[in-house]
Amino acid sequence: MMTAPSEEPEMSDTYRIVRSTVTEDGTVRIAIDTEPMPEPGPDGVVVAVEAAPINPSDLGMLIAGADPESFASVDGALVGTLSPAAMAMNAARVGQPMPCGNEGAGTVVAAGSSPGAQALLGAIVSGVSGSMYATHTKLSHVMCIPVPNGVVAADAASSFVNPLTALGMTETMRLEGHSAIVHTAAASNLGQMLNRLCQADGIPLVNVVRRNEQADLLRAAGADHVVVSSADSFADDLTAAITATGATIAFDAIGGGEQVDALLASMERASSAGQAFSRYGSDTHKQVYIYGGLDRSVTTLRRTYGMSWGVGGWLLTPFLGRVGFERMAELQARVAAEITTTFASGYADTISLADMLDPAVAKAYSAQATGEKHLVTP
Repeated sequence: MMTAPSEEPEMSDTYRIVRSTVTEDGTVRIAIDTEPMPEPGPDGVVVAVEAAPINPSDLGMLIAGADPESFASVDGALVGTLSPAAMAMNAARVGQPMPCGNEGAGTVVAAGSSPGAQALLGAIVSGVSGSMYATHTKLSHVMCIPVPNGVVAADAASSFVNPLTALGMTETMRLEGHSAIVHTAAASNLGQMLNRLCQADGIPLVNVVRRNEQADLLRAAGADHVVVSSADSFADDLTAAITATGATIAFDAIGGGEQVDALLASMERASSAGQAFSRYGSDTHKQVYIYGGLDRSVTTLRRTYGMSWGVGGWLLTPFLGRVGFERMAELQARVAAEITTTFASGYADTISLADMLDPAVAKAYSAQATGEKHLVTP
């Protein structure tokens, strides 16, 4: 193992890491373990983690679907109760302590022998390891983005999941022949990022939110088309916005309930307006991708939108596999260049590893509420 330059602090022989374990008795136990310092390997680096966000995609591994109201501190660990459904979803991981935290940023304090790894020694990088809720983490140098001069780790901590998801949505739109997007839960950190990206790239965007104050937030940020799903006029407002933009692809963070059905129905009304009646609906293909699960109930489809439509799942990792390494590197380069502008993230609170085990804090970061994203600073 190559160690850091002498001006860097010496590494300890051990590091601390948060792990989540689903138990046979129907609980999840989140604790901090102390382990030997990882070795980077020839193409790897060891990063001293300085900042890591808690994204919705992290919570599935971290709390395993536990009821936040059940959180309690037991022997220094955070313990929560799982429903039978949550236990069924996590059956394959029972008894296995799992690392958590997809992405983060920090300083490379050790590097392997390859030129790519050595080039990062001493640099501040953002990266994806799946174990960022730790004082140190090991990852491949190809999964690191060097942080531009003047950008601190906290600003670069959310350089992968949300930025590449937003770019993945616009890339998918283009790859599949669409020209405008509908996005739900649009006041989220990701939603605000997608709004800035679409403005920068000239892509018409329909933002769907739940509350008027969320609509005001997006309009103040320059959004042209914002509709409120709780309004009595939602169906008409959504159809009007889709008509104005020509959107035929939607990315839905809700998943369950009637949101997907409403999106397809409004797309059909917009695309069939002025056309002769057809019992098969319009010829325009309408696509909804579910990429989140804010509502875990059954997804209802009434099929009132003809026969030219599709519903599927969308995840970042398969998308990156679809576009290939070269295109992924181009997208990462754009993220790095615009990390404090287009792809900037905001946080409601900054917490430590120990804070993650506090029941009150855990309840707050598990809420997935707009404006309540937390940043872990190990």
